[in-house]
Amino acid sequence: MPLTDTRLRALKPKDKPYKVTDERGLYVEVTPTGGKLWRFRYRIGGAQKKLCIGSYPDISLKQARDVAYEARRAVASGGDPAFEKRKRKIRAEFLSAQTFEAVAREYIEQMMVQNGRADGTIVKANYFLDKLAPAIGNRPINEIEPFEVLAPLKRLEATGKHETAKKCRSFAGRVFRYGVATTRCKSDPTSMLKGALVTPRAQHYAAILEPTELGGLLRAIDDFTGYMVTKLALQIAPHVFVRPGELRHAEWHEIDLVDGVWKIPAGKMKARRAHAVPLSKQVRGYLTDLAEMLGREGYVFPSARSSKRPMSENTLNAAFRRMGYSKEEVTAHGLRATASTFLNESGLWNPDAIERALAHGDSNVVRGIYHRGKHWDERVRMAQWWSDYLDELRLSNKAHDANFQRQLTG
Repeated sequence: MPLTDTRLRALKPKDKPYKVTDERGLYVEVTPTGGKLWRFRYRIGGAQKKLCIGSYPDISLKQARDVAYEARRAVASGGDPAFEKRKRKIRAEFLSAQTFEAVAREYIEQMMVQNGRADGTIVKANYFLDKLAPAIGNRPINEIEPFEVLAPLKRLEATGKHETAKKCRSFAGRVFRYGVATTRCKSDPTSMLKGALVTPRAQHYAAILEPTELGGLLRAIDDFTGYMVTKLALQIAPHVFVRPGELRHAEWHEIDLVDGVWKIPAGKMKARRAHAVPLSKQVRGYLTDLAEMLGREGYVFPSARSSKRPMSENTLNAAFRRMGYSKEEVTAHGLRATASTFLNESGLWNPDAIERALAHGDSNVVRGIYHRGKHWDERVRMAQWWSDYLDELRLSNKAHDANFQRQLTG
């Protein structure tokens, strides 16, 4: 006899579990504690199987019959309802453990660290994750909705950090797309946020572009009374055109003081291409002083706290502030703009040689390879000329004699 709600409510527990059938494989199992559990019994290949549906009255009689009907259809089509349910449960448990933070850290390790991305890039990725983690770090990545990502981004905007908000959104998008590729989520919710953030104004790194001011900066560096490694980094930085992160991550095994070249591996370069820096006699002198102080193992510019770590990314800019220069006047990165401006305005050097010295990429790979070969000798002469020019400015209170700008050394 088919079950009814009246009969179901009237069922009482016994010392042992017992079954009361409904129809076509559906039945309710009554437990000694009074639970009433829906079950569906079916056969596949002669083997009897059981599908657990849920408990009454949470699952009504009609709902249980509907589930049993769909299960019979699945069996008729060659499926196994209980097996499919187990798969769904396992996947749900797997996905619930795949939080945004867990997937993001896996992305950083698998796609950035193991692919040899620059240390600075990895540090920034972890910084962006730290900004997002309080809001969505513990959320299953497949459940996150666009508004959940937007909330922390808007909080960053509210503090004026528009560029950080933009980069955090970009980082989150890369994590979500990695999640899609690895079956942890179905879509990238940040794609819905385009246009939701304030477009940050382009900002240029503060840089000195007048000869007398540059001479003053170089003299201020010579008078710096802080940590000697920091002082030598400040003295070298204007000469070599590299980014601050590339300078502070320099290692002694990359530097050949005899041939006067610093070979930076691709993993440390922004453009992911190996880069060679010709070293002037002045730079080799500074590096020799460093080597005599610290030896030639590990980082050229180690942290004051540990020789196993490079100096902090804020060290050089903090030193400029100690010297009285504001962030609107001088930045470590701005020294590249200073060199580029003076070298281009001198009229002495091929613009391509200057761009190659600054490690700016070339979209044409073949042309890029050609230029690396063609301009090396010119870059060596240019590096020495630039160091000599800096010395002239450093030792003089006046702008450099224009005749010097028309000379080529070597």
